[in-house]
Amino acid sequence: MEDQLLGLHHITAIAGNAQRNFNFYTKILGLRFIKKTVNFDDPNTYHFYFGDEGGSPGTILTFFPWGTVQPGRRGTGMATEIGYSVPEGSLEFWQKRFVDHNVIYNKPTQRFGETYLPFLDPDGLKLELIVSKTADDRTPWKTNDVTAAVATKGFHNVTLTLENIKGTADILTDILGYQLIDQHVNRYRFATSAVDNANLVDLVEVPGEARGHVAGGTIHHVAFRVKDEAVEKHFQEKIAAKGLQVTDQIDRNYFHSVYFREPGGVLFEIATDNPGFTVDEPLNELGTHLQLPAQYEPRRAQIEGQLPVLL
Repeated sequence: MEDQLLGLHHITAIAGNAQRNFNFYTKILGLRFIKKTVNFDDPNTYHFYFGDEGGSPGTILTFFPWGTVQPGRRGTGMATEIGYSVPEGSLEFWQKRFVDHNVIYNKPTQRFGETYLPFLDPDGLKLELIVSKTADDRTPWKTNDVTAAVATKGFHNVTLTLENIKGTADILTDILGYQLIDQHVNRYRFATSAVDNANLVDLVEVPGEARGHVAGGTIHHVAFRVKDEAVEKHFQEKIAAKGLQVTDQIDRNYFHSVYFREPGGVLFEIATDNPGFTVDEPLNELGTHLQLPAQYEPRRAQIEGQLPVLL
């Protein structure tokens, strides 16, 4: 695993109402709420993390819930769909659950030999539940309503919509170690063999389609996974050598990050496995306390007073 990229680490999106976002992902989708913190650049806004029991890389969906944010628009130059892996035989359960909770969804269909169920979250973010043709032995987080037999296991894939895929495909293959493994019409599937799950990126090419607008109900960035800061540094240097602007390594408390915008316009991040989400809370208490970056701790009372109370 030396100097390898290990598939997806996390995906970050933008939401509106914080309580509605929390309720949907914990109570309807049955994900674990693993961290309640604030946006590093806007401490008066939450940063929510949802995932499996410990927030394993490849299961982490995060949100900036800006209560007054305007709706975004899916289009080119952005990540547009998030695919979750679910067990075989679970889609009937999910369709009934979506009906019971008034979730907008379409009937299951096939792609690349896999059945998928598309749906929207309350802000219009597009997600898919996918029965993977690759064995997925990851242990899911389960609740009373969402048992292990139907629960999401983590990411299956992420989809990027692009005016032209060539520049993005070159980054995936030449820098990040992905290979083109399948194509259907204008959808190109890339995979890394470094890991078995959360290892797929689909590129959809739509020349002439309007550019997307990143705001409420859209994906802000896609983060890829590496073992540690040394491997991250290796990729940072490869990105810079390609002529792309890349940030310094940034400490995000639960991982270290570098960011760059790939040629198609999507914001990419490289994030480390270490130190993980138990650095400031024990495993059994993840998500139960408001955790602040050290620079904001002196302002805790003020920040807590401005954040909406979660019920």
